Amino acid sequence: MTPTLHVGIAGARFAARFHWKSYQKVTGTRVEVVGVTSRSPESRAAFAREFDVRSFDSFEELCDASDAIDICAPGAVHESLAVEAFNRGKHVIVEKPFTGYFGPGDESFRGDEFPKETMLKEALASCDRILKAAADSGKTLCYAENWVYAPAIQKEREILTKSGGQILWMMGDESHSGSHSPYYGIWKHSGGGSVVGKACHPLTAALSLKRSEGLARDGRAIRPATVSARTHEITRLPGFRDAGFLRTRYHDTEDYSQLHLTFDDGTVADIFSAELVLGGVHNWLEVFANNHRTRCNLNPVDALETFVPREELLKDVYVTEKIETKQGWSRPAADEDWQHGYPQEFQDFVESIRNGREALSNASLARDTIAVLYSAYVSAERRGQEVTVPL
Repeated sequence: MTPTLHVGIAGARFAARFHWKSYQKVTGTRVEVVGVTSRSPESRAAFAREFDVRSFDSFEELCDASDAIDICAPGAVHESLAVEAFNRGKHVIVEKPFTGYFGPGDESFRGDEFPKETMLKEALASCDRILKAAADSGKTLCYAENWVYAPAIQKEREILTKSGGQILWMMGDESHSGSHSPYYGIWKHSGGGSVVGKACHPLTAALSLKRSEGLARDGRAIRPATVSARTHEITRLPGFRDAGFLRTRYHDTEDYSQLHLTFDDGTVADIFSAELVLGGVHNWLEVFANNHRTRCNLNPVDALETFVPREELLKDVYVTEKIETKQGWSRPAADEDWQHGYPQEFQDFVESIRNGREALSNASLARDTIAVLYSAYVSAERRGQEVTVPL
């Protein structure tokens, strides 16, 4: 009988909750979430009560009780927690952002004024320290980028590889009206704004598809080569008129970005992200290949359309993430976790840990993502100049 995989969750807020739910859907291996820890005693106690798991007072105690550590804490502590978990002989799952640059530790730090070349250098050094700790431990490192596993993206991967297609251009977007997290919008906690918090999703999906294309055709991953980017702080403009519908509490991060990426085969991708979009989360990636074209819609989807004349009729019904109103016509998500790829993601992670293989969303893909994101900040600082992505 396959032994139980014991998982400890570091962090007790939004991501920790959908990670816990995803572990309950894993098949073929028994998985037990043994408990949770968090810097906030109140948060970890509430999580422990809700999901009937143990609340651990320290990260060290959580590691001692676990085979794998799932890091759902803010990005600023991802490196320290991952390295410590590996040093203790644990497998590690890291939520996005994988890591980044969070400042020198003083209160005067402002990410929007700090040199971006230094950020890029330090973010990649952080990546490499995590990857070295993983290699030294011999344990599995998984990067929790759910877009890689979303059914629409996975179907496009199948179409691409089985048809022998070549992706010529991709265009993708993740935008909505602002993050759930109280840490978001403060660079020292989040490592950036829309680039790191939202563009990471369609970007990593695009990087993953080009990898699959190259591996299927030539046995060599196609990787990013250059990026050109612009970022803006729209809700901090002197003339911005706040109507009360968008989140505007951004201390030193951007709320809009666009990235133009070239790959080492010369093909391209355009990635957009913003905090300026009403009507719920807007998640999509369109693929233009030499033999097909695919629109991958994660949100919204029209499998279900509902009309209600009064908001209160749906007060106990979840419709879709960040929808401002349920009144009138809406498109409720029949199974949002599934269409976002969360159960598929954790099934792959558990199998990769059990079988000693790389996950589809792995350390190399995580590092390429960070390299592109922080190279994009360098480009934006130079007002859109093309920057070579350091791999």
